[in-house]
Amino acid sequence: MSKSLFIAEKPSVAQEFAKALKVQASRHDGYLESENTIVTWCVGHLVTMSYPEKYDVKYKKWSLETLPFLPEEFKYEVIPSVSKQFQIVSGLLNREDVSTIYVCTDSGREGEYIYRLVAMMAEVKDKEQKRVWIDSQTEEEILRGIREAKDITAYDNLSASAYLRAKEDYLMGINFSRLLSLKYGNAISNYLGSKYQAISVGRVMTCVLGMVVRREREIREFVKTPFYRVLGSFLAGGHPFDGEWRAVEGSRYFQSPYLYKENGFKEKKHAEELKAILSAHPPYKAVVEKIEKKKENKNPPLLFNLAELQNECSRMFKISPDETLKIVQELYEKKLVTYPRTDARVLSTAVAKEIHKNIGGLRGYVHGKAFAEEILAEGSYKNLAKTRYVNDKQITDHYAIIPTGQGMGALGSLHPSAAKVYETVVRRFLSIFYPPAVYQKVSIVSVIEKERLFSSFKILVSEGYLKVVQNSFAKKKEESAQEEGEQTEDTSFLEILQTIKKGSELDITDFQIKEGETSPPKRYTSGSMILAMENAGQLIEDEELRAQIKGSGIGTSATRAEILKKLMTIKYLALNKKTQVVTPTLLGEMIFDVVNASIRSLLNPELTASWEKGLTYVAEGEITPDEYMEKLENFVRSRTQGVLGLRNQLALKQFFDAAAVYYKKAGKSGGKR
Repeated sequence: MSKSLFIAEKPSVAQEFAKALKVQASRHDGYLESENTIVTWCVGHLVTMSYPEKYDVKYKKWSLETLPFLPEEFKYEVIPSVSKQFQIVSGLLNREDVSTIYVCTDSGREGEYIYRLVAMMAEVKDKEQKRVWIDSQTEEEILRGIREAKDITAYDNLSASAYLRAKEDYLMGINFSRLLSLKYGNAISNYLGSKYQAISVGRVMTCVLGMVVRREREIREFVKTPFYRVLGSFLAGGHPFDGEWRAVEGSRYFQSPYLYKENGFKEKKHAEELKAILSAHPPYKAVVEKIEKKKENKNPPLLFNLAELQNECSRMFKISPDETLKIVQELYEKKLVTYPRTDARVLSTAVAKEIHKNIGGLRGYVHGKAFAEEILAEGSYKNLAKTRYVNDKQITDHYAIIPTGQGMGALGSLHPSAAKVYETVVRRFLSIFYPPAVYQKVSIVSVIEKERLFSSFKILVSEGYLKVVQNSFAKKKEESAQEEGEQTEDTSFLEILQTIKKGSELDITDFQIKEGETSPPKRYTSGSMILAMENAGQLIEDEELRAQIKGSGIGTSATRAEILKKLMTIKYLALNKKTQVVTPTLLGEMIFDVVNASIRSLLNPELTASWEKGLTYVAEGEITPDEYMEKLENFVRSRTQGVLGLRNQLALKQFFDAAAVYYKKAGKSGGKR
């Protein structure tokens, strides 16, 4: 009798498949088997690329003479620590009674690669192989994935891009790490007084290091500029508020060289001069020249993709991105949320049709119950497909991370951090079924002594979705950063503002000078770093803008956290766990200077993003793997030859010296001041 073999990425997922298939299986070493079904699993990667010495023993010793290393055929080997499971899986794949293989590894590039390597090493032939592609591990989704499984050839382009990604990281890592270590390793270790220093270089990680070092140096070079603003203290209906002077047309200071922007002076004496003019004729009365009132709607934000969730968890809970990924992977495996490694922030039309099931399930969750019942009672989910939260064109592999509405039994066993992450995902999801928050914005221009003072207010008049996003575990969050000079008031002040008309007189109790200074750029946090990677090196803080310009980033949703963690493990970057602020180490800065003086293009985010874009083109069938490979080999070859011709080791000392003054001890690379 022929059997179907299901192969998952790890044992816990295999268990879920066996459960969904209702397999009454006997347990064997490394697999489960029933009358017509076998379920087995990998344990992550079972196969890896061989080191250069497996091609020829001469490559074991690092030498400039053997670079660049560009094999015609790549070699692979079974990872020794998991060879037992590989033998089991390989034996099952080739069993005569197995007619159909269902590939159930994670639905993404890396999951595809894990299986394809195993199938290649096991030399699987003459078997029907079907790919199961799912968005969550709920029973109905698993069964749908099996029902709709496509022939594995439908994913050949994705597989090709996975192989190329690995070859790219391998070739750049091996060639450039050996090249720069041999060329500059001594210069670094001599400077630090340390053992021989190998230099670790990678397509993505070197670019990320560059972003952090550049930002640190921008902060160091930043010169604070003081400026002086003049404010009037108003009183209306017993309620105090401020009015800020600006040098608009008609002002005696309009386009004056003394100004710092239009609302301040470079020197205090000019601010004092203006204050004396405004204070010349007490009691101080200003006349309203203009008053504008307008409503502003703020819509619920788009749903979470992995990068946005990692940023939010870094900001709110000071959880690092790799920790967030572990947590959300656990929530996925417990059937609580959908697939985590996604770049999409919207849902598909198909999911939107069934969304009442997800909402209905959340009635069993203490922080979702009231909202879920309200949404279902009012039917606000019915038009979801017509909103900006549903867009099939913006989804490549998977839709946004949302709660499944299932797995509630697992909630009690969650670690407090996981409970917080789950609640954050639930609240973001439920918020999209609520109306926008509505603000009343009022701006007043008043005149005194022919000078104009500006006051602007923002008052929340309808809470809308905001009532959903206030987490049970957090203090009431400040709603988004205010526009410059905007004063947040409560609704009682709105009644006072309603009485103010053009021509009204307003009392001013006092004038004051406020000293300020320009701010340096902010350091990256672990979360904002992930966002900057997603946006090819740009840190875009405005969520709406991020959604609009999102293109091909640096790394992928699945790898970004891992890259950041690696840079910290090898001590090129340091992470303050309390604040999640990321800074370079002295060693990291020295590596940056070495790369900058040898293969500068590795530090270029746009170039790194273009490699990632190329892999996407392969996955979409736009370009062939051979075209991509040719481009890659030419890049490695030309950059290697370029470095071999350099003689700049001694010149690097001046750059090392310049960085070292910012660290306590030049001989220690591990710590920031």
